[in-house]
Amino acid sequence: MVLRPMMIGFFALSAVFAGGCSDVEEAVNKGGDTPCSDYLEDDADDRRVTVTKFLKEDGNGNEPAGTAVDAAIIAIDLLCSAQQNADTPIKDADLTGILTPK
Repeated sequence: MVLRPMMIGFFALSAVFAGGCSDVEEAVNKGGDTPCSDYLEDDADDRRVTVTKFLKEDGNGNEPAGTAVDAAIIAIDLLCSAQQNADTPIKDADLTGILTPK
């Protein structure tokens, strides 16, 4: 039964990744430091994770309300779509970056 410890480890690791997918995704996520170019390539779920993490960082670790996340997603979508510099982090996306590169 040499394979038994390996099998137990495999199943334990599988359970961690299956159960904590959003935790893993949030840990690798850059939050407010995510460049607009990367943000715009993400799907809706990844954008929500990114914006939630950004708002949580900006709000001293407090969990943001769902409506705040929705409003921020709309604003960041618009600002990042118009940024002159695609490398602008989402936390720095603003009207100035639309008119001149940051």
